Amino acid sequence: MASFISTLKQSDIFYQFTPTQLELVANLCEELVFSKGETIFEENSSSKELYVIADGEVKILINSGGEKKGSPVATLRRGQSFGEVALVDEGLRSASARSAQKDTRLLVIPRDRLLMLCETYPQLGYRLMYNLAADLAMKIRNTDLRIRDQVLYTPPKEVKKA
Repeated sequence: MASFISTLKQSDIFYQFTPTQLELVANLCEELVFSKGETIFEENSSSKELYVIADGEVKILINSGGEKKGSPVATLRRGQSFGEVALVDEGLRSASARSAQKDTRLLVIPRDRLLMLCETYPQLGYRLMYNLAADLAMKIRNTDLRIRDQVLYTPPKEVKKA
């Protein structure tokens, strides 16, 4: 339990949680270990969990057409979370997640139990949703910058004349 609390304390999504709030969340956690290259979840699968990396790295991949393997768009490390959108809706995942190192340890938090905790403890729920909004806003800003870079600074491809 103490190691779960230590990991949660390092995660931005649990920023400014009190020790009691961290303990409540830690009680919901289950630890899973994945081998290098092992799939955590696939793109377009249902989303019902939030993940926090306790040890190792996770690659986030998107399917770029016919490619089965997927193209990496991010590498996440200890203390970072993913699957946050599952807290907002239970839609389909927009990317796949795979372990990038041997023995990647994750804390898995079920959506339904976490939301019940938020309803039971409104201050905890407010802090979590505030941190979630800040995390998603940062990810949107970073994506906007990458798109802007591609649109503004990538030279157009030359058209061959017949």
